[in-house]
Amino acid sequence: MTIYQAIESDHESHRNLLERISDTSGDSKERQRLWEEFYYDVKAHAAAEEEVFYAKLIATEDGQPDARHSVHEHQNLDSIMDELHDKDMSSPGWIQRFGTLKHDYEHHMEEEEDDIFARAREEIGQDSSGDLGRSFQTRKKREFELVDRKNEQALED
Repeated sequence: MTIYQAIESDHESHRNLLERISDTSGDSKERQRLWEEFYYDVKAHAAAEEEVFYAKLIATEDGQPDARHSVHEHQNLDSIMDELHDKDMSSPGWIQRFGTLKHDYEHHMEEEEDDIFARAREEIGQDSSGDLGRSFQTRKKREFELVDRKNEQALED
């Protein structure tokens, strides 16, 4: 699996989770379960993407602006996700803020798939061997285990 296929596969799962979360209400067990799955998977995905994919792209002169833009979007999305993670899921503010996250993240995924991938294919190649895809998946598994630790460190800073 190439890096592009691996990222798109995650995006498909994230889109599905966003829709399923949107269909829940209140502080239900279903919303909690779906949110936890989404939260941890997106956090791990973004960290692995930055370390494996965007690190390569940012190292190229023509890829640097796109990579920096996407990493900045990751930071904004991360902030909204942390805000939601600590907010009462039954409050009207939660679903409103979730709507912002959903909109912004869907835009980000579309931009990556439509624009960033085209630039990356020019700058870092097709990944036909799947080396970057394997590195991404390995790193994502590791990052999944680090989500809580990173959150604790952020609170200490």
